[in-house]
Amino acid sequence: MIRRRNDSDLDACVAVLAEVHTHSGYPHHWPADPARWLTPDGLTAAWVAEADGAVVGHVTLCGREVSRLYVGPAARGRGLGGRLLRGVEQEAAARGLRPLLEVKTTDTAAIALYERLGWLRRATARQEWGTGEVVEVYHYEAPAPERVDGRG
Repeated sequence: MIRRRNDSDLDACVAVLAEVHTHSGYPHHWPADPARWLTPDGLTAAWVAEADGAVVGHVTLCGREVSRLYVGPAARGRGLGGRLLRGVEQEAAARGLRPLLEVKTTDTAAIALYERLGWLRRATARQEWGTGEVVEVYHYEAPAPERVDGRG
């Protein structure tokens, strides 16, 4: 199930984030205050994925930017990442926005998800993350929303 995140979900979200960080290195740098990191400035909305009554995934929308998307290692392969992303796309479209995101070029599982869902790679950039650490990222844009009148 995908639903809006509540403040009471933050502890569970942080616990799953810690599992993801240990398993796959996301986020790249562990935040000093993970709950605050999950609630970035400019937050428009946040969602969680639940399985068997437990939070197992998370995503945020800040204006047009999709971020903080992850699914716990034990819950992967169930389509939850895609369902979280589709929920963000729907919310953004309702606001007249076409969402964007960026991802490290080495995050092949996330890249495969975005491309499978039709997200379009728009650019590649090098960014400094921390003290002189340079990371290469891809910039993606959501596919154009389908028009209701069928003209595409």
